[in-house]
Amino acid sequence: MEDKVIGFGIVGTGAIAGIHAQAIGAITNAKLLGAYSLTKAKVTEFAGLYNCAAYNSLDEMLQTEGLDIVCICTPSGAHLEPALKSIAAGKHCLIEKPIEVTLEKTDQIIAAAKQKNVQVAVVFPTRFYPASQHLKQAIDSGRFEKLALASSYVKWSRTHEYYQSNPWRGTWKLDGGGALMNQAIHSVDMLQWCMGPVESVMAISGNVKHKDIEVEDTLVAVLKFANGAMGTIECSTAVYPGAYKKLEIMGTAGTVVMEDNDIIQWQFEQTGVDDHQRSEGPSAHSSKGGVADPKAISYSGHQKQMENLIDAIYNNGKLLIDAQEGRKSVEIVLAIYKSAQTGQLVKLPL
Repeated sequence: MEDKVIGFGIVGTGAIAGIHAQAIGAITNAKLLGAYSLTKAKVTEFAGLYNCAAYNSLDEMLQTEGLDIVCICTPSGAHLEPALKSIAAGKHCLIEKPIEVTLEKTDQIIAAAKQKNVQVAVVFPTRFYPASQHLKQAIDSGRFEKLALASSYVKWSRTHEYYQSNPWRGTWKLDGGGALMNQAIHSVDMLQWCMGPVESVMAISGNVKHKDIEVEDTLVAVLKFANGAMGTIECSTAVYPGAYKKLEIMGTAGTVVMEDNDIIQWQFEQTGVDDHQRSEGPSAHSSKGGVADPKAISYSGHQKQMENLIDAIYNNGKLLIDAQEGRKSVEIVLAIYKSAQTGQLVKLPL
């Protein structure tokens, strides 16, 4: 495997596709072979920028010699078709979050991957940062004793121009939702990864600033976890100037707070060998936040996730976020939307 060059292709050439291309370029034994887009001018420009072939046919790209992994970077509600085509061609997939915007479409992808025996990973790079790994290790080792509260805050700024930049933005069909499904789903994934299954949710949502989009720009939710702990989610794209995302995990014997992808509080009742984990401060932030600019993020988390996928395919390594794992956050988000729309407590599973 050491001598094999892992061939990648990218479907969709929007902003996030550039992050994928940069991540592929940073992996020693990986090469971006081609990109596909419905828009000829965009894929031609993208291919020139990242030195790969430009395709206007997905079927043609899937026939590229040496193609192993397809990164799906289309709008969220348009993941199904390219995923199914790629899987049918025997290609492994790395699908941008969310895996899809409905459980029905998500389950189609899961079933197809199982039938063709290919790996499907869902992009949640936050899990791959060292701070997140240290936090999970502390939870799994029982340092918190009984988990009690978990809160996530994603209070970002998006302009009117952001939603107008593509016709799919801010739509239920292709964006799948607003501040929660698009921006805060990373934090939803972190909450369920750290705290375990969600038992029930209550939520309210609205449009504080962006009145001309179908989906919400602000939402608050309360969660009850199966282990008895409780949690909250606050998210928005309507606030100025925006703030770094924050995750708080609190138990009967300890507290950890992450800001962006760094630990700013690490405090336990009993001292431990991992108590040096606290970051030095805001200057340590590694992801650049994406607070007001969705393109202002690092590719390092994507790189780590691609390396995990390669390891799972060729070295029998464990795939940290497979399609079934990616399904969990979609179900939680959909339950929250159902609660916000009905005003009722919603129990999971849906």
